[in-house]
Amino acid sequence: MQYFHLTTHCTLHYKVFAVLLKRSVATLELLLILPATLFMLALFLRNVQPAPYQPAAAARLIVDWFAASPHIGLQLFLITFPFAALILGLTVTLRTWRRDDHLRQKAAATFAAIRAHASFLIIAISTLLAASILSIVALHLLTD
Repeated sequence: MQYFHLTTHCTLHYKVFAVLLKRSVATLELLLILPATLFMLALFLRNVQPAPYQPAAAARLIVDWFAASPHIGLQLFLITFPFAALILGLTVTLRTWRRDDHLRQKAAATFAAIRAHASFLIIAISTLLAASILSIVALHLLTD
């Protein structure tokens, strides 16, 4: 039976490859959801801003392009790419979760901290939601 000894050089290559792989997957995920995110942002801007402003005009052009090309716009950019990002993300997340004990320990510690400070988090989240709601209402009042 032959044993292989890992050298520092060999383990360093493995770690660099793992980091490069994670960064590549993260970049790919962002690229896959970018068109759908742009479309959703364009829908929002088109409905929030009045027509003469440049962002609203650009948003209208983006929405019109997606509507004019349903095979590319709807099927590819709004369904296939986000679905591929979902499957890829779930696969990498589950694989990493199963293999990384340190990640599971940190997640358990994070959940314990969240549970210990739940009241503060509820107050902070409620405050952010209130600010968001007031911002949306203010934008709506300004555009009407």
